[in-house]
Amino acid sequence: MIPWEHLDTATVPDEGGELRLMRRGAEYSIMAGSIELMNSRLSGSEAALATLVIARVGPAARLLIGGYGMGFTLRAALGALGPSAKVVVGELVPQVVDWARGPMAHLSAGCLEDPRVRVVLGDVGLAIGAGAKAYDAILLDVDNGPEGLSRKGNDALYDRRGLAAARAALAPKGVLAVWSSAPSEAFTKRLRSAGFSVDVVPVRAGGGKRGARHVIWLAVNP
Repeated sequence: MIPWEHLDTATVPDEGGELRLMRRGAEYSIMAGSIELMNSRLSGSEAALATLVIARVGPAARLLIGGYGMGFTLRAALGALGPSAKVVVGELVPQVVDWARGPMAHLSAGCLEDPRVRVVLGDVGLAIGAGAKAYDAILLDVDNGPEGLSRKGNDALYDRRGLAAARAALAPKGVLAVWSSAPSEAFTKRLRSAGFSVDVVPVRAGGGKRGARHVIWLAVNP
C-alpha cells in the first residue's frame, strides 16, 4: 500500500481551521481534520452538479460556482457551456487555487485560464449578495453540504437568509444547485419554505452504477 504524502496545509479564513492536501500515488485528497472534503478518484457527482444545471438553464448561462474544490464542477460546466457563457468561481481559500495551478494542474487542465471564467477569492456569500438577478444558476459545493459543515461560517449559505439572498441573485427560472454528501429532509423543507420548487437528485459519487451516493438539490426560482 502506497502511504499518503502530506503536500501542503492551508489556513481557512475566519478561524475555519486548516485544509491539508494529500497525495497517494496519482490520487489526491483535501482533508479538513479527519473529514475528507474531496478526492480525485470520486468526481462523478461534482461533474453532475454542472451538467444537471446546464441541461435546465442552457449553454449561454451566467453561472456562479462556489467553491472550486478540485475543479471537476468547473471543468464539466465549461464542457457543456457555449462560447458566450460566463462563469464566476468563488473560492474562500487562496491556496486551493494555488494547488489547482501547481500540484493538481493536470486535474484543472487549464480551466482557470478559460476566458469565460473569473475567479473571485473570498466568501461566495459575498458574490451571491453582490447583484440582483445576476445569475442563471448558482452551484454550491461548499464543505460536505448543508448538514456536513467543517466551517461554521458556511451555515449562512444554507439558512433562511442565505437562501433568500440566493433567490434574489437568480434570474427568473434560475437554479440554485446544492451538492451534499448525504440527504437532508430538513434542508429540502427549508428550500421549499424559501419559495423554491425543489427536485432532489441522487447521484453516484464516482459517476458509475455502483458506489456511494451523493445528493444534489435543484431548486428553481419561480
